[in-house]
Amino acid sequence: MPKIKNPNVLIGFNSVDDAGVYRISDELALVQTVDFFPPVVDDPYDFGAIAAANSLSDIYAMGGKPLSALNLLGFPPESVPLWAVDEILKGCADKVGEADVPIIGGHTLKTKEPLYGMAVTGIIHPEKIISNKNAKVGDSLILTKPLGIGIITTAIKKDLVEQNVVEEAVSIMTFLNKSASEAMLEVGSNAATDITGYGLLGHLYELVRASKRGAKICLSKVRVIDFAWELAKQKVVPGGTLANLKFLQNKVDWDKEITQEAKLILSDAQTSGGLLISVSKEKEKKLLDTLASKGVPESMVIGEIVEDETCRIQVKT
Repeated sequence: MPKIKNPNVLIGFNSVDDAGVYRISDELALVQTVDFFPPVVDDPYDFGAIAAANSLSDIYAMGGKPLSALNLLGFPPESVPLWAVDEILKGCADKVGEADVPIIGGHTLKTKEPLYGMAVTGIIHPEKIISNKNAKVGDSLILTKPLGIGIITTAIKKDLVEQNVVEEAVSIMTFLNKSASEAMLEVGSNAATDITGYGLLGHLYELVRASKRGAKICLSKVRVIDFAWELAKQKVVPGGTLANLKFLQNKVDWDKEITQEAKLILSDAQTSGGLLISVSKEKEKKLLDTLASKGVPESMVIGEIVEDETCRIQVKT
């Protein structure tokens, strides 16, 4: 794609941010994103809700307010009954209703497998964009959701997961990043991204590369869905997770005590994961308190931003 020269494009595909931003005026800009994927769980209602939460997340990661959404739906009519399509759309409608975002249209087509997602438009003040390029040395890194979702959803497809674990995973994936976004805006954060397909370390690498910094994280401080550890030991992991780990091999310095299972967890391809927020050390406690007060009580400080022109990530035990 040619390099964007339009001065009103504040964030485009030239960077590796979570959404595009287009300036309308000195005080208003549009935030736009699109995402869709095949089912990650068996229940069609849950799938719709997960896809909706995931699609909204990129707007929240930028500090934006989502305004409207368009459905993107593909399915094979010969193998997916219409009642299942109804449930996908109902799950989505209920979740975006929770976010107070109207669905104003969409597009449907025949596909070989079910696909669902949304194109979302939001608004933001041009001077209040929280991109992934402004992390400062000494910032604390705060993660708002646990890891292990990609591993869990892979195990769901193989029928290796008990119902209680499925319910935990669905609860995590359908939890909106709305409150976390409001908290980081209220406190004042330097940078942020949401954790999705590139995993924690992949998205953190994008953040440190954009910010021209490095990072240090502590494995023991990262919250993980318990059963994901056992599945990682059994090598029940998605292809995306393996690809992430391969991509990171020359970008991460691992402590010698870090196991292969831990490397897989930290590289795990998430669906509708949490926000990773870079905030000054002085504001760390205030942000954690604000997150808790807004219903995001299990947010965790997992590391810090360090000076490093090579943009490497150090993983400690």
